[in-house]
Amino acid sequence: MLRQGTRYFLNVVLAWYYLGMIELLEANEPSQAKDGKLGSKKLVGKMQIGVDSFAARFAEEGTGFEASASDSIRNLVQRIELADQAGLDVFGVGEHHRREFLDSAPVVILAGAVARTKRIRLTSAVTVLSAADPVRVFQNFATLDLLSQGRAEMVVGRGSFIESFPLFGLRLEDYDSLFAEKLNLLLKLPENEFVHWSGKHRPPLTGQGVYPRPMQNPLPIWLGVGGTPESFARAGMLGLPLMIAIIGGETRRFRPLVEVYREYGRRAGHEPDKLKVGVHALGYVAETTQQAIDDFFPGYAKTFTRIGKERGWAPVTRADFDAVRGKHGALLVGNPDEVAGKILRHSESLGGISRITFQMDVVDMPQAKLLRAIELLGSRIAPALREKAYSRR
Repeated sequence: MLRQGTRYFLNVVLAWYYLGMIELLEANEPSQAKDGKLGSKKLVGKMQIGVDSFAARFAEEGTGFEASASDSIRNLVQRIELADQAGLDVFGVGEHHRREFLDSAPVVILAGAVARTKRIRLTSAVTVLSAADPVRVFQNFATLDLLSQGRAEMVVGRGSFIESFPLFGLRLEDYDSLFAEKLNLLLKLPENEFVHWSGKHRPPLTGQGVYPRPMQNPLPIWLGVGGTPESFARAGMLGLPLMIAIIGGETRRFRPLVEVYREYGRRAGHEPDKLKVGVHALGYVAETTQQAIDDFFPGYAKTFTRIGKERGWAPVTRADFDAVRGKHGALLVGNPDEVAGKILRHSESLGGISRITFQMDVVDMPQAKLLRAIELLGSRIAPALREKAYSRR
């Protein structure tokens, strides 16, 4: 599981090697990537377009008062329903254990959306596997898969907050070993009805049956990652589809890490088509770029300044926002044509992506504007991106 210091060091060296080569990679980018247009690449399938949510609580429009928890979750289910009607491919609900987010039980929220949707895939974004029992996680998503008739997925990761550790009696010192061990167990469950397994952090399994079994065989499991080379290498070795959370900086700077993922996958004998890459990004779409900026920036600055106080970051300024909204920046904020072109540039710079998900409700935003943004994703952005699907180099 790449826990040995020597292997981790190798991953870091590989990553920095690719970082040193990134100027060469960018120099070889096709010129058409500058305006979001692709050349004569072989078409291999459609890019999936989706939305992620942390079930945030917002101030009710015009009142300045926070919406009730019940209204907030019901509004989220309404957004999932509209995403399905708009023709989007996937909707993900995160997992946090903080007051401002209501997604501590994402499977329950997704199950609430099952009866109001028909085709959209329902996933976590992400399941904090380090703080969960893998058997229970599998049972929950297998049940969701049966309810939705084969539309469930999960993205598992370690999460970016640590509240779950003291909440569930876990030690931060075990941060890495907890995740590695639990991922090992989780990956045995889709293909094994009766499981034999032992580890350090959980009682062993000695052939017990794990039920129910999902409709999909196997139940899709993506690995959610941030920016550590070890995480990318692990996903490649295991042949798991990769979901990268890119919420700041320049998206193209992740290309070396994506190459680490693909190289480890190749060495492990996995077919290139199995090594899918998805991107979770902060984004918002409105009819005009100025409207999108005016809607999104105030809440963006408020949210990340608040989180920054916990982590020692400086307050967010408009210059910071403009930089990360720029040509190569990670933020996908603008009008539909601008955002679609930027996604194509991101995909080209990463060597081709299979899925892009928008995290829009991390900031204070009226429900009506979020619904309109979802409509624009479905009517304007998704068709443009699906026409441009292409293979990685």
